[in-house]
Amino acid sequence: MPTVATRFLRSCALLASAALPLAAQSAAAPYHVIAAHVLGGDGGWDYLALDTTFHRVFVARSDRVMVIDEQSGKLLGEITGLHRTHGVAFDYHTSHGFVTGSGDSSVTMFDLATLKVLGTARAGAGADGLIFDEASGHAFSFNGGGNSATIIDGVTGASLATIALGGRPEFAVSDGAGKVYANLEDSSAIVEIDTKTNRVTRHWSIAPCESPSGLAIDVAHHRLFSGCENKMMAVTDYRSGKVITTIPIGGGVDANRYDPDTGLAFSSNGEGSITVAKETTPGKFTVVQTIPTAPGARTMELDLASHRLFTVTARFGPAPLQATPENPRKRPPILPNSFELLVLGQ
Repeated sequence: MPTVATRFLRSCALLASAALPLAAQSAAAPYHVIAAHVLGGDGGWDYLALDTTFHRVFVARSDRVMVIDEQSGKLLGEITGLHRTHGVAFDYHTSHGFVTGSGDSSVTMFDLATLKVLGTARAGAGADGLIFDEASGHAFSFNGGGNSATIIDGVTGASLATIALGGRPEFAVSDGAGKVYANLEDSSAIVEIDTKTNRVTRHWSIAPCESPSGLAIDVAHHRLFSGCENKMMAVTDYRSGKVITTIPIGGGVDANRYDPDTGLAFSSNGEGSITVAKETTPGKFTVVQTIPTAPGARTMELDLASHRLFTVTARFGPAPLQATPENPRKRPPILPNSFELLVLGQ
């Protein structure tokens, strides 16, 4: 007759065996578009940012920033009167938000609760990517036209300094411990900034990556994920400054994210996909999924609590045959009121 201990062990084994298929199924659940919210409105777009206090998605949209409820997808309001907006970042300690404008090379500070504009500071030429560094309490504007970064006080919104980077910056990330890293698009390199001294401390090449734009960070394993124009994601050890490996991605990348809970690295590609990669063995990353999105969905944001992704796009008309001063890249026109927010989940 089985003892009580034996029966207990058998029960545990049965429970464990029953749970294994569910766990495997959960781990393998693919991402897909679970909602599409049509928001409309005119103009192009750039970066997305998630406000984790009020659960809102901020989208830089030409002369304004759209503020969208994360759950319902409804437009809650707009921050207007801006000039070619790009990046949005938040200081939760002061309840301040910040947005860059390349049209007037500025960083505008607003109240995160009310969305009221509180002031505007001068940044370097072509203010673009924007992050907030918790260690210093400063926002950093990365200025593509000036090859520089402007440091903004998180309390007053004043410009504290503008520092030369030695190349044209794109997106950046903070390690939360006093270092900020930015892609240098024109030299295919990464620059490191000490946020205690506001000085550049290192540069290193991330070849064979070309024209890096999106950037994500894995702080626990000291890794950076750079999205590259030549259809790869370069994975770098930021302690050694060495490229560990490269991962194939889709074309037209403009944003990267990393989820520390799942170990998944994401690349949003303007061709209409999001590449999902995971480290399967030390130093080796495998593409585990390519998520269909829609053409133009080149930027994204990740909710680390729900693990959902957000991206935006619109429908387009035919591309013009001739370039113009207003449209030198012959980009196709956006069809009226077709702009939408896509939500992706498992």
